[in-house]
Amino acid sequence: MLSNNLSRVKPSPTIAMSSLATQMKSEGRDIISLSAGEPDFDTPDHIKNAAIEAINSGQTKYTDPDGMKILKEAVCTKFATENDLIYNPNQISIGTGGKQILYNALMATINSGDEVIIPAPYWVSYPDMVLLAGGKPVFIEASASNNYKISPEQLEGAITSKTKWFIFNSPSNPTGAGYSKNELKKLTEVLMKFPNVLVMTDDMYEHLAYDDFLFSTPAQVEPGLFDRTLTCNGVSKAYAMTGWRIGFAGGSENLIKAMRKVQSQSTSNPCTISQWAALTALNGSKDFIAENNRKFVRRRNLVVEKLNQIEGISCPVPDGAFYVYPDISGLMGTTTQNGKVISSDEDFCTFLLEEVGVAVVFGSAFGLSPNFRISYATSEGLLTDACDRINSFCRSLA
Repeated sequence: MLSNNLSRVKPSPTIAMSSLATQMKSEGRDIISLSAGEPDFDTPDHIKNAAIEAINSGQTKYTDPDGMKILKEAVCTKFATENDLIYNPNQISIGTGGKQILYNALMATINSGDEVIIPAPYWVSYPDMVLLAGGKPVFIEASASNNYKISPEQLEGAITSKTKWFIFNSPSNPTGAGYSKNELKKLTEVLMKFPNVLVMTDDMYEHLAYDDFLFSTPAQVEPGLFDRTLTCNGVSKAYAMTGWRIGFAGGSENLIKAMRKVQSQSTSNPCTISQWAALTALNGSKDFIAENNRKFVRRRNLVVEKLNQIEGISCPVPDGAFYVYPDISGLMGTTTQNGKVISSDEDFCTFLLEEVGVAVVFGSAFGLSPNFRISYATSEGLLTDACDRINSFCRSLA
């Protein structure tokens, strides 16, 4: 009765964990959820007011299937001024969130048996979108010893005659690890050897970069990749606009045209009101980003310090985004007070939620274990409480 393709994929584990935490809260449990990947900050007022003005002025009709020309022009300006990438509006796609942009590109290009290289740990949706499109995910494991970043040698070793795409994400969800310009240059040198490999770069956390880390994107570092790179981004994270659902990308006209065809037969245009809000986000003041980032840095430092005080947990300092990805190898094989053995990171996260009411996401969902992901996009008070509960839970293990 159902499509065979559906059997190849699974529901998003991050959404599943957030939903479980919400359900337990509704049942009266004292739950702290650190599983959702969205800022707790409100959308800035000037962006909200732009949406209200759009409604009041009657800007509520259909737009072109993949976005308004005026918004595409703003995206072109963003890419030119921030990333040294020159596109025209025909090379821009506006989607219903960054996820639709990635999905459209994969659906428009993958044939059965095509391989897509994905560094692990990865955002949970990458492999399943590849599978839905009929492709084969090929994983490169990025170890904690290399701060969860792959090497040029690993990338070159994974490329075959069947490789269609290389998916790149920096700063990363789930680790927050960022590739320096020099590290990225070495990866692009490998990609230049393989002219048939397309590059999909997910830059959603571009503006959430901390300390001395400076963001770069592949086509910026290596202009020779420009024609075969889809540079993906959006307003969800840095602009605190997750629910507005606006993502965008720049790429070759042929690819953007193919993505437009997919979108025209699925959702058609993204919400018109959200497009007008995104236009103001891109063109308006961005002063709030620096202030939000200062808060994220304080939260990051708090969480990393507290987790590294717990025996059995090792937590590197991320370069950006709002996640930490601690290693819990030292806790494998321990036993809870109820006699349950922790044999996987999924066990750890399940028992942590049951016993002390902290919801995090297990590392196997992201392709690398034993770890778990914490989103520190919440108040310092809640983060302190959550880390203290994690500490208490870990100290109770035998």
